[in-house]
Amino acid sequence: MTDDNKRVYITAAGAFLPGEPVGNDEMEEYLGHIGGKRSRTKSRILKENGITSRHYAIDRQQQTVYSNTEMAAKAIQNTLDHSSVTARDIDYLSTATTHGDVIIPGLSSMVQAEAQLPAMEIASLHGVCGSGVAAIQAAYLQVKAGGKRHALACASEFPSRVFKSSRYENQRIWQENGKIPFDTDFLRFMLSDGAGAFLLQDKPAPGRLSLRIEWIEIKSYASQYDTCMYAGANKGEDGHLGQSWLDYPSYQEAADDGAINMKQDIRLVNEMPKLGVNDFFQLVDAGKVTASDIDWMACHYSSHFFRSEVFRLLQLGGADIPEEKWFTNLYTKGNTGSASIFILLEELMKSGKLKENQKILCMVPESGRFLTTFMYLTVVSDEPGSASDVTEEEAKHDTLREPQAPALAFDESDSLQEWTVRQLVQVWIDFESRLNRVPIIDKLNRGRFTLEDYKLLLYNIRQQVIDGSQWIARAASNISIDQIELRSAFIAHASDEHKDYQILERNYLAIGGLQEEIQAGNKNIGSEALSAYMFQRASRENPFDLLGAMWIIEGLGCRMARHWGELIRDQLKLPEDQVSFLLYHSESDVNHFERLEKGIQSEMLTETIARNVVKTAKVTARLYILQLEELGNY
Repeated sequence: MTDDNKRVYITAAGAFLPGEPVGNDEMEEYLGHIGGKRSRTKSRILKENGITSRHYAIDRQQQTVYSNTEMAAKAIQNTLDHSSVTARDIDYLSTATTHGDVIIPGLSSMVQAEAQLPAMEIASLHGVCGSGVAAIQAAYLQVKAGGKRHALACASEFPSRVFKSSRYENQRIWQENGKIPFDTDFLRFMLSDGAGAFLLQDKPAPGRLSLRIEWIEIKSYASQYDTCMYAGANKGEDGHLGQSWLDYPSYQEAADDGAINMKQDIRLVNEMPKLGVNDFFQLVDAGKVTASDIDWMACHYSSHFFRSEVFRLLQLGGADIPEEKWFTNLYTKGNTGSASIFILLEELMKSGKLKENQKILCMVPESGRFLTTFMYLTVVSDEPGSASDVTEEEAKHDTLREPQAPALAFDESDSLQEWTVRQLVQVWIDFESRLNRVPIIDKLNRGRFTLEDYKLLLYNIRQQVIDGSQWIARAASNISIDQIELRSAFIAHASDEHKDYQILERNYLAIGGLQEEIQAGNKNIGSEALSAYMFQRASRENPFDLLGAMWIIEGLGCRMARHWGELIRDQLKLPEDQVSFLLYHSESDVNHFERLEKGIQSEMLTETIARNVVKTAKVTARLYILQLEELGNY
């Protein structure tokens, strides 16, 4: 269930329009001349729709430049570039389109992969213009319900490749009549390509205007009207759709018969303005909107012809919305179907025309089988109690520390020691930078850590901690007797590590975990890889290169353990004895580091060993990150 008091905001908008604007005189250079002939209806259609330029994702050779999926991903990236969040923060994605790049899977799956978004819930909305608003509504309801905090809604359209001339020249109807039906030719000069996206959050964006969603209304009239805009079938003389393109004996026969063509039944399309205006007045009667309160009318209409009809009908109903309040970019961006409302609002948000507390009514009718959609928005700045995307507690931790390697003493007169330490420092800087991008650590740094996150972390690293003392002991047993000091250091280290897992288990039980759960736990796949590597290296004769592994693992104790422990303590309001495993390591690993320093400073260090130490440090760093990336993946 949704929380009626919870507010949802469009905090960032982005768009992607492929290529340079294409003027009316250039259109057929992209779409092509069917049978080498110019369209007889083009000038008439363009005069009525008023569009002067648009964008195409095909080139003049009718080759695809950007796929529908790529355009959507670019719109998403543009949106995130104008926000305070990153792709890894997104926890929901809804998309809309008329024609995806593939029949299966849905567009959201394709876009999630192309945009490199993390694992999350998704929804693919299919339709015509109104499906874009449906995608916004899906994201809106997810955030309003409290389950999601950073939801993306996106729509992308690529009709130009459906209309290129080569698709029609082998069709039976063209070969018999030397022309294609007006209901198909009409759409060739009406529709264009582009994508847009919104970021929806439960707080307004800090430092800039956001759009608070007051409500969204969608109403379908499919049971009352025949299909108006369609593809995948032909209409019979009775006006009803015939067999599906999938019911033809072959795909080629469906194509030859024109069943796959996108079409618009011009006889029905004039019903659309009437339905839209009628539903507007129903909203007025229900008290959901007052015409005089509207500061901006963001109406998607497919043609200038329909704009004048909507004006006329509103005036007849006593709701005269002045023309200067209407905002559209139809004439310069074209009709981009489901993406139109995104592209329109993105331009309005960046126009500098919006002011706090203004009201925006969005109206998006759809002629597929007649659908009306409305969305009512309020322009807001930072609101009391939600001045930014992060809470006061989050803000304390939202600044990352600059990566800094733990201090490692060495003999500055020894060039080999100096080189080894310099290389290890570089490995560490890269390791810490990568570490901060791991989702669980990113949440901690941003102040969004939960008790469940802490339990998951302890559960997963416990298995590797137990193995730690064992591979160190094995390494000690394989160090030759002539390196007795280094061997003794490894043995002492193993003794210290042996007690660590007991502290970790006490912390786990103290925060509500069960002893039988953690003691029966399995390694995740990252821990398996890390432990296997450590035991493999420890089983070799004189495994001096494990000094590199100690540099990473003990460095975590010196550099990160207390920092993480304090963040977890403060964010979850825990007493210190419930984060003692991390706090303890900041002290114990200082002693361990002294043993590491002795190894680096010993006479056994040769150039070959030094290079192996650095390589082992690199491998250990990567596998440790893998362990944290794979939390819960057993």
